[in-house]
Amino acid sequence: MSFALLAITLTLGVTLCYIAVCAASPFGDCRRCHGMGHALKHDRKGRPKRGKDCRRCHATGKRIRVGRWLYNRWARIYRAGTDTP
Repeated sequence: MSFALLAITLTLGVTLCYIAVCAASPFGDCRRCHGMGHALKHDRKGRPKRGKDCRRCHATGKRIRVGRWLYNRWARIYRAGTDTP
């Protein structure tokens, strides 16, 4: 098996796996708050306390995956272009 064929096969496999992940679980954890929905603060004794709500995910702890965002955008444009009056 040549190197190019191996690279194409691996790229295709990774792409198909990512498509399956986006279809099965379109939301991932927020990268800023790590899925908690808020920041962690520590009091004077060093104990963790709840901080402010995460502004990036609006305190949900979830974000939409890039692949799902691209699919939603494509589907919206496709539906807008194929509407029958």
